[in-house]
Amino acid sequence: MTKIVATSDFHGNLPPIPDCDLLIIAGDICPSKAPLEQAAWLDTTFRRWLDSISAKEVVAISGNHDQIFEKAPELVPKGLRWHYLQDSSITLFDLLIYGTPWQLPFWGAFNLSDEELVQVYKKIPDNTDIIISHGPPFGLHDQVVTKKPDGKTTIFHTGSVALQERVFDIKPKFCIFGHIHSGFGSVLENETIFANVSLVNDDLQFAHSPVIFDI
Repeated sequence: MTKIVATSDFHGNLPPIPDCDLLIIAGDICPSKAPLEQAAWLDTTFRRWLDSISAKEVVAISGNHDQIFEKAPELVPKGLRWHYLQDSSITLFDLLIYGTPWQLPFWGAFNLSDEELVQVYKKIPDNTDIIISHGPPFGLHDQVVTKKPDGKTTIFHTGSVALQERVFDIKPKFCIFGHIHSGFGSVLENETIFANVSLVNDDLQFAHSPVIFDI
């Protein structure tokens, strides 16, 4: 049995992590600051937190708020206790894990159109067990609720069709993502568990605990 803890969208908030074999972080780790300030935070506050948690392995991707990883990757501190994935993969606990930071055009770093994302997601190996993406796939815990002037609410789906189609094709065990804080939750669809594991709400306050999965 492999115990996996998955979480996302820290925005500088660092949660307690239960004992686990594998911790997955699906982006938006840093406070929304300039790359130099993010580098200092990663090298001090975040490094101490990483060193303190009792996860055997840590795998992470960045998100649109983690601008240092796209705008100034040379500033990312070396020697952090994690496996950082950026359109790349790693095998841990006999699981092939692939991480990609991209999402549909929004703000900050790692923004691409859905047409461009088709090419990005072609890189995901067909035998991947866990896909980690910052942005969600279309229709799967990607909802944003808005209120109209008449008081009625409208639900918008904000995820990537390209990602949904690629995951449906591969059928990994898990697709882990965040980005859309209001979409927190998980569902089994087409043989894959899709999980939005956002830590915070839209006010960037703690709203959810890290999610635990057992394989």
